Amino acid sequence: MQKLLYVGIGGFIGASLRYLISLAAPKIFGNNLPYGTLIVNILGGILIGLIMEISLTTNLISPNLKLFLTTGIMGGLTTFSTFSYETISLLCSGSYILGFLNICLNLFLSLGGVVLGKFLAHLN
Repeated sequence: MQKLLYVGIGGFIGASLRYLISLAAPKIFGNNLPYGTLIVNILGGILIGLIMEISLTTNLISPNLKLFLTTGIMGGLTTFSTFSYETISLLCSGSYILGFLNICLNLFLSLGGVVLGKFLAHLN
């Protein structure tokens, strides 16, 4: 139950940050691109890489803090950070086919899911 609380509190913080960034980004950069999403995805990638490396190579981040930061905050901020870390891990371990398969499946099936969801929403 304690781990669930860590994830839930972290998720609240991450989702709140994502919301605040999505409000600020268009005011700063304009509306040409979804800059808020781009910013949280880049930020999430940087942070999850940093957090995971520190947690795997030192004792500075406890397992509970890692759960709070990665699954909680990064999960609330962006799930793209987890996808990015897992893909880079596959590629760095020499699993190139699985890495590229992971990229293609996530990209095309997620986009396809949006198309399917939009279609289903218009069925009456």
